[in-house]
Formats: sequence, structure tokens, C-alpha cells
Amino acid sequence: MQFADFWYIVALSEQLRPNTVLARTVLGEWLAIFRGEDGQAVALRDRCLHRSSRLSAGKVCNGALQCPYHGWVYNGDGKVIAVPAEGEDFKPSQQRQGKRYATKEQDGYIYVRLVDTPSEDFEPFSMPYYGQPGWETVRVINRFANNVTNCAENFIDIPHTAFVHPGVFRNSRQQKLEMTVERWNGSVLVEYRNENSNLGWYSRFLNQEGAEIKHSDRFYMPNITSVEYQMGHNRHLFITSQSIPETDNSTLVYTDVTYNYGIWNKLARPFVRWTAQHIIKQDVEILGIQGEAIAKYGTQFSNTPADTIHVFVESIRAAISRGEDPRLLPNQSVKVTFWV
Repeated sequence: MQFADFWYIVALSEQLRPNTVLARTVLGEWLAIFRGEDGQAVALRDRCLHRSSRLSAGKVCNGALQCPYHGWVYNGDGKVIAVPAEGEDFKPSQQRQGKRYATKEQDGYIYVRLVDTPSEDFEPFSMPYYGQPGWETVRVINRFANNVTNCAENFIDIPHTAFVHPGVFRNSRQQKLEMTVERWNGSVLVEYRNENSNLGWYSRFLNQEGAEIKHSDRFYMPNITSVEYQMGHNRHLFITSQSIPETDNSTLVYTDVTYNYGIWNKLARPFVRWTAQHIIKQDVEILGIQGEAIAKYGTQFSNTPADTIHVFVESIRAAISRGEDPRLLPNQSVKVTFWV
């Protein structure tokens, strides 16, 4: 197994309009993304075969992509279908074939997979309740100067919230919480207990009666986190992030906040968007600081029991890095007490 076996988001469906080309990077590979003549998403290596210009700087016309340097034209299969300098003497050639990658469109996202024959035919992750009646989704996109592992761990880490997001999302109260952390089948599942407040300045709206919160966090290999909060009737929330590895120290994160607030669904949209982006901006800053320290001193972490989540996530991603299937790692379940 390798990271290239999986599907990675390269754009929102709405971003890829006809006659538009987008430049993207996934696992260090440069991609030119556009819609072919049939309207389907196309992903080509962002390099012209002629003189190695970047195709993403070109233009799309009638589903074909023209290089900006000498005008070579590529169709949706990556074949060169026109060379202006050859005029009427142009003849198609099998040697003039750009590298094309598989694409899929699902849940309003466009995905790319970088290998033709993956270790297993994985499918893109299904975003919780996306487009279903009674649910709203707010989407935000942010770039982090850190790697996928550290981003994913941050998104399902409670202890940092009291210090990175004070007031907005938890305060330091030394409240005793319990969690069960399970590693199973390439995933990490965390179930929390004893949460009933401390959700920041809008907790009154989210949990008016102060009931115990049903809160779980999940990590799905290789790059997906999903946080779920259920706080009684019509207070149900998912925060799902897909961390896209651009380079070793750059991760583009697509985050869906999908919620069911009943009659408040539409009115809450701007409020949910502002709050989500405000919190994520704070995470961008702290992960950038962490990334700088890691670049200088490495990743010799000193863990606490509350970091069991991180240890399990790291073990899964390390297995893929070694070319192994993390689903073969032994199942583990750990109960942890910690304070926030």
C-alpha cells in the first residue's frame, strides 16, 4: 500500500467551470485540472511534452487544453491533437501522450488518484449527510504549513482547544473527561464521556439544557478526520476534514461543517462559516509554529495518555509509508482520563 493509492480532493465541483484550468499539487505531483469535451473532470501532469512549460498556465477551449508556450493542444485523454508549428503536416502520434490521472466527482468535490493500479480499489470518502434533507453544509479551504499527520492530529485533539481557541471553543477549566481510543481496520475511533459544557461563547445555543454531549472523533486512513457532536434534538454537527498532501510541509485542507439545527439551519450559515474559519485560522497559525520547530528539531515527541489518539494515527500513516497495510496492525482499545 502507498499514499498514491487513495483519492485526493483537487477542487470543488463549482470551481471547475467550463473552459477553466486549475493548477494543483498532490504528493509533489503538479496537476492541470479541467473539464473535457464531455464535461468530465480531467487531470493531466502539469507539463507540456514539447518544451516542459506548465499546461495549467494555458487555456481551455471546447474541452481541450492548449499549452501557453507553443500552443500544443491536449484532449481529455492527454493526447496531443494539434501542433501549430506543424500546420497541415500534423499527424497524431502515440508518443505524444501526456500523463493522465484518474478522476471522480462526488459530494461536490473533484478527486484525483495518482496510480493506475492501486493496491485496492478504494473509493472517495463519503461526506456525512452531504446534500441530505434537513442538513446544511458549509465548506472552507485552508492551507497549513505542516504535514498531513500533524494536521489530522490537530483536528481530533481536545487539549489544545483550551489554549489555541480560548473563549471561542473551550476554556481551561481542569474539567475531568474520559475517552476510549480504539485503533481498528486502519481507522481510529474516539468516544468521549462527561462533556456537558465548555463549548465556548455559543455553547448556550448549542446545548441550552446542559445535557451530556455525545462526542466522537474518527480518523480514516490516510488523511480524513470527522468530528461528531450530538447535543439533543436538532443540535447535531459533523466537522469533516480531508487533508491533501501537496508537499512534505504544505497541506491543503478541505473542511465540511455539516449540521442539523432544525429551523435555525439557514439563519445559522453565516454564523457557522465565520466561527469555523476563525477557529481554523488559529489552527493554521499554531500548526505553522509547530512546523517551524519540527523543521529545526525533528519529531521527538513527549507523549501523555491524552496523546494516544496521535500515537494511533501516526502508526497508521507510518505503516503506509513503509508500504504496509495498516489494517493488519493489531486492534487496540485504550481508556484514558484527562483534564481540559
